[in-house]
Amino acid sequence: MPAVNNGWLTVLQFLCGQFPFISEAVWRERIAAGKVHWFNGDAITPDTPFSPSKRLCYYREVVAEPRIPFAHRILYQDAHLIVADKPHFLPVTPGGDYVNECLLARLQRDTGITDIAPLHRLDRDTAGLVLFSVNPVSRPAYYQLFSQGQISKQYQAVARLTAAAEKAELPQLWHIANRIEKSSPRFTNAIVAGEVNAISDICLIAKNDNLGLFQLTPHSGKTHQLRLHMLSLGMPILHDTYYPVLQPKQLPQLARPLQLLAQQLNFTDPLSQRQHQFCSKQLLAAWPG
Repeated sequence: MPAVNNGWLTVLQFLCGQFPFISEAVWRERIAAGKVHWFNGDAITPDTPFSPSKRLCYYREVVAEPRIPFAHRILYQDAHLIVADKPHFLPVTPGGDYVNECLLARLQRDTGITDIAPLHRLDRDTAGLVLFSVNPVSRPAYYQLFSQGQISKQYQAVARLTAAAEKAELPQLWHIANRIEKSSPRFTNAIVAGEVNAISDICLIAKNDNLGLFQLTPHSGKTHQLRLHMLSLGMPILHDTYYPVLQPKQLPQLARPLQLLAQQLNFTDPLSQRQHQFCSKQLLAAWPG
């Protein structure tokens, strides 16, 4: 709650003022159902006085949350980490239309551990490996793996080949270094002129008719980096609904997942100094075999 009371006599008045697009009747229903409470678990009532700086809890709801009919896997778990293999279409954390149907919530239900935090992100459309911390004491040491570039990530992707790539001998290599910034609409990005902040190595490792199988190694972590770098080669990732043309919002097209897979994670454990290498158990559906 704000530290300064701007004239709110009750918590209900504050909620109505803070969230003007939610009616008072809806807040009263939520309060009556016990969905709004203090951090210690004590429920509020419509007459509960406003309390400056006190922590109030309400967990966002959606009217009709999509269900993702694909299973995740826990590939590894110890006292500090969980390595999960995420299916396509499943978000890592709550957002938008997804609250309970996300990888974080699934892992909390699987393990009974509530204090789980993702150490990095994957797009909802991307499948593959995600690293989670389950120990708040050791969490900073694992965050540093990413902030200091001490973790190696490899992806696979399938894309339609350009005429030049179809004719070229394998393997074919590209080193891409450019600048990526937010674009419009705000959930998209674009390659722009300026100082380099996005670097990837891309390798075409196999061909099948006009499709290519690519190995992608990002050396930075900009949003949609690999999707944009493949686009810059004239070979956007198969079934990409953002690039090159943003598609209208629609229900998940479960038969046409983005052909991008976070396939491998390699790092030295900062606590045990053990060398870890994790590999996804998934395959890209568009690639034969």
